[in-house]
Amino acid sequence: MDLRHLRYFVTVAEEGHITRAAERLDIQQPPLSRLIKGIEQELDVQLFRRKPRGVELTEAGRAFLRNARAALANVDQAMVTARRTARGEEGRISIGVVHTAQFHPFVPRVIRAFRESLPLVSLTLEEATSPELVQYLREEQTDVAFIRSLGAEPEGLVFNRLLDEELVVAMPTGHPMAPGNRRLTAGVPLKSLAGESFLMMRAGARLHAATIAACHAAGFTPKVSQEVPRISSALSYVAAGLGIFVVADSMRRMRMQGVSYYRIIGPPQPTLPLVLASRRADPSPVVRHFIKLVRRATKAFLAA
Repeated sequence: MDLRHLRYFVTVAEEGHITRAAERLDIQQPPLSRLIKGIEQELDVQLFRRKPRGVELTEAGRAFLRNARAALANVDQAMVTARRTARGEEGRISIGVVHTAQFHPFVPRVIRAFRESLPLVSLTLEEATSPELVQYLREEQTDVAFIRSLGAEPEGLVFNRLLDEELVVAMPTGHPMAPGNRRLTAGVPLKSLAGESFLMMRAGARLHAATIAACHAAGFTPKVSQEVPRISSALSYVAAGLGIFVVADSMRRMRMQGVSYYRIIGPPQPTLPLVLASRRADPSPVVRHFIKLVRRATKAFLAA
């Protein structure tokens, strides 16, 4: 017995008449009658009672009909799911986001747009450092990742530079080096902070390297008072007056009492890249959809 036999049986049961069922199926009546008898012989049960003006289901026939419909519905759903998955309209994707990118407006905006365009795709988020996310990609624990690193591409991975974000300095509110009564958009020259105590992300983080490079370009080596594991920890220390902290501009959205943010003015103008990392030639249609959407969204974001 195959799926075609099940569909024929269901049609006869729905029509209650073999001739009408044959017309609906666009086949001849005698072969359909033989097929139904063959099903009954295979099951060794009577599925229909023959009547002068048609057929009616037996109790066994009604039970078989319920299960036949369920089986056909499962097969139909399996076919729909397979086609949607092949088109990238259904499936799963795991997106990594580095700590310093989670507050950038572009990242949640593009993820939300993806969810709205492909609601049947199961999406999970993973937050970690850039090196950790790169390792997750290589181990296929994550499918794509928003990272800050732009070094050499590891074998099998692709880095797409999306945009560059300005760095700002977080200072304790009322700090003597703050721009005073000038507007908040006024900034401070980085070289004027040479005597300050800097809070730093742990060595190896892209933000750590960007801060060191910017300070060297300004003519000094920063005096590091403490290394911190997370940005939230650094901002808490800033509020406590334990130092200043150079951070991506999007972190202004993380408001914390006792912390003020100021642009860095004059040369150098340090920036931090936002990069989409993925596996080279990833076969997943869902991942390809996401990468295309991110590229389109990047152009629109930069244009705006």
